[in-house]
Amino acid sequence: MQPTDITNPDYFHKVVDCQRGCPAHTDVPGYIRLIAQGRFSDAYLLNRRTNVFPGVLGRVCDRPCEPACRRGRVDEEPVAICRLKRVAADLRDNIRDRLPTAPVEKSGKRIALVGAGCASLAVANDLMPLGHEIVIYEAQDVPGGLMRSNIPSFRLPEDVLDEEIAQIVDMGVDLRLGTEVESLKALLGEGYDAIFIGSGAPKGKNLDLPGRYESDRIHIGIEWLESIAFEHIDSVGQNVLIIGVGNTAMDCCRSSLRLGAKNVKVMARKPRAFFKASEWELKDAEEENVEIVVNHSPKEFVVEAGKLVGMKFELMEYDLDEQGKIVAQRITGETFVPCDDVVLAIGQDNAFPWIERDLGIDFDQWDVPVVDPVTYQSGCKNVFFGGDAAFGPKNIIWAVEHGHQAAISIHKYCRGEDVADRLKDGMHLSSTKMGLHEWSYSNSYDDAERTLVPHLSLLERFKDLDFEVELGFDAERAVREVERCLNCDQQTVFTAGLCIECDACIDVCPVKCLTMTRNGDETDLRERLSTPARNLQQDLYVSAALPQTSRVMVKDEDLCVHCGLCAERCPTAAWDMQKFTLAVPYAIDENVAPEPEQIARKWGI
Repeated sequence: MQPTDITNPDYFHKVVDCQRGCPAHTDVPGYIRLIAQGRFSDAYLLNRRTNVFPGVLGRVCDRPCEPACRRGRVDEEPVAICRLKRVAADLRDNIRDRLPTAPVEKSGKRIALVGAGCASLAVANDLMPLGHEIVIYEAQDVPGGLMRSNIPSFRLPEDVLDEEIAQIVDMGVDLRLGTEVESLKALLGEGYDAIFIGSGAPKGKNLDLPGRYESDRIHIGIEWLESIAFEHIDSVGQNVLIIGVGNTAMDCCRSSLRLGAKNVKVMARKPRAFFKASEWELKDAEEENVEIVVNHSPKEFVVEAGKLVGMKFELMEYDLDEQGKIVAQRITGETFVPCDDVVLAIGQDNAFPWIERDLGIDFDQWDVPVVDPVTYQSGCKNVFFGGDAAFGPKNIIWAVEHGHQAAISIHKYCRGEDVADRLKDGMHLSSTKMGLHEWSYSNSYDDAERTLVPHLSLLERFKDLDFEVELGFDAERAVREVERCLNCDQQTVFTAGLCIECDACIDVCPVKCLTMTRNGDETDLRERLSTPARNLQQDLYVSAALPQTSRVMVKDEDLCVHCGLCAERCPTAAWDMQKFTLAVPYAIDENVAPEPEQIARKWGI
């Protein structure tokens, strides 16, 4: 194998599993160390640089970083990254004077954003500091999109959402509430230099079964949640069925309990392994005594004398292969489940009746616009899409990243530049050595279990729809949880020319991730390590030929826990622990490329 090129940002970025798992590439180890130091405002702003809504996402993010967390491969429970994000938001000082501002001198470019959800707000956040005039058209009387209308206030309090939206709008955004865009052609005719469409996926899927239109007690999930959010609905029947097992279904079932339901069942067509809801969402629902019923396929709404009395379901049975995929299914019977209300939470669709089909924008078979996956540009060159409107329902953090990338494209388009010619990620490595056996990060392994987040008691939480259930970590719990982090951004950097091949690093390594051996091809080398490297998703760090024997030092990145013992034990400093900082470019960096070292020094991480 050739020596590993550690000057390529992708190599160490891949090692920082949590950061790579985050669509916005938030510096997770960096901000949670700041939390441990009590630097909550710095942690919040480092967060905000990439994900824009730390307070919101610290409560409701889908947490793709946590399944990726290396700690989960050590003791099965990842670091509570999402809830630590919330700590930075809850405990920070007033940071208004540290937020981005719009310059006095304007660019002369006008950009329209359709929808005031997370994608459009992220675009505005990135383009306002560049002097562009931003106009947001929002059909509702309040901004926030599905963050406001589809996430219940017991999970996301309105004041948290309002504050983080205001941080963006207060830069001078022209926010036009209660203004629905009815024609893209007409909007194009108003002379905007570019248009971004971030209108979400606002159409809930229907279930067209017998009896569907014979009762008004059958609801579309996202429309029903919106009606609750805007106080159009304040009650529900005693017995409620939720059809579907995604995160929206979990919000629907928990909302039902707060509107007075006594018996709530979530009906799933397939086994639990196929659920789309996050595991923590399922646990939260089950903690509130929601019953989740598997292998029931809806067949009919039963309406008697104009009143919904229940549903008929087919009982399903499935055969799975060795990979857990369904290879056969059969109906084994039928059952009736009584209910007063049914909420359909089986997915969402895009809805673009207001986009004329003669503007050069292509749509696929699902009526989703065909958009370049890098630039987010449509066939109509000055129209860009992002968030659920571009690629169907995902989650907030994906929409934020879409907003960042679309903002780069819009800025370049307005300057007459090639939108595909984009800056690449940068990186910086800096030694964390402070003494003979001392590092600037906590490198001892803490075997503590994952810290539990305090919750409002079951007796209290149903008294008011707005009572937030999760109470968040206090500073003491946060520090305890931070200590579980393996500091995957602290990289083991090896200098082959300094190595005397004494084996001290290999002897001291607690996980046997180091090997000195003759070189070979990757398949051969993986099998000859101290512990065979069978996880092909994780790379091998291979050194140049060692000066004494021409062997190579090989590290299995999958096993390394970044404890720094190899660097402490090495008598020649061939090993060093160095902080990896990834510099992700944004629209503002198109004027002056980001300097990775400045980013690292700014936060002192």
